[in-house]
Amino acid sequence: MTTTQQFSQNGSDLYVPGAQTDALPRTTHLGVGAHQDDLEFMAMHGILECYENGSQWFGGVTCTNGAGSARTGEFANVTDEAMQAIRAEEQREASRVGQFSFMAQLHLPSSKIKDPANDDLENDLVKILTEARPEIVYTHNLADKHSTHIAVASSLIKAIRRLPKDQRPSKLIGCEVWRDLDWMPDRKKIVMDLSSRPELATKLNGLFVSQISGGKRYDLAVEGRRRANATFFDSHSVDDSQSVAFGIDLTPLIEDDDLSPEAYILSFITEFQQDVHNQVSTFF
Repeated sequence: MTTTQQFSQNGSDLYVPGAQTDALPRTTHLGVGAHQDDLEFMAMHGILECYENGSQWFGGVTCTNGAGSARTGEFANVTDEAMQAIRAEEQREASRVGQFSFMAQLHLPSSKIKDPANDDLENDLVKILTEARPEIVYTHNLADKHSTHIAVASSLIKAIRRLPKDQRPSKLIGCEVWRDLDWMPDRKKIVMDLSSRPELATKLNGLFVSQISGGKRYDLAVEGRRRANATFFDSHSVDDSQSVAFGIDLTPLIEDDDLSPEAYILSFITEFQQDVHNQVSTFF
């Protein structure tokens, strides 16, 4: 079932893989990503926790319209308008395969999301959060190198801060996409084991043919990162997992509205710098 919600952009839609009328209110885990395929790459932990689980449900939000993706091969001559439709349908298929409760595609151009004076995304997210009331939210980490990812995370934090404190999620996790979190102190990492359903992860990663055939093997890269995380996390023990994603706890930013997001993420980088200094200075 696809409906046009009262979101800010023409072309936005809310897709429910079924006919549930409570698709948003029953949501326990919510992923908010910039682009089609970001959810499957960064929020797999939430998808797996909810898959075939009648008491937990994953909802997805993709914020951009998908127009600016790289493309070669069979998609080389596809127009931006046609690519938007292709990517939107790939995302709907992922929501069906992953058994999402709902999939909202907000259809915003990246330029609007990155404009500090434009609050369309923030307003759209407030509407979704108010109805869904998720317990756990996954989004981009604030040390990601993709500016649209940072803008999405920023809009999400601002949207959550507009909610009454008793209606806010209990946890906000920043995830890996265009920069991993291996550099973080181990004790600060949120370690998310993704080993339970490798076939589901592989299938979801492979659904975004327009990106994979279009010149970017995201499916292989994401799986390689997860396997590397699992092996290189601990140098003194055998692998406990076959596939791991790291997250950073952004929850303090939705508990304390006066906490600066910039200062918060820089504190982790400062700790990393100090750790490198301590290690090297020991031997020189």
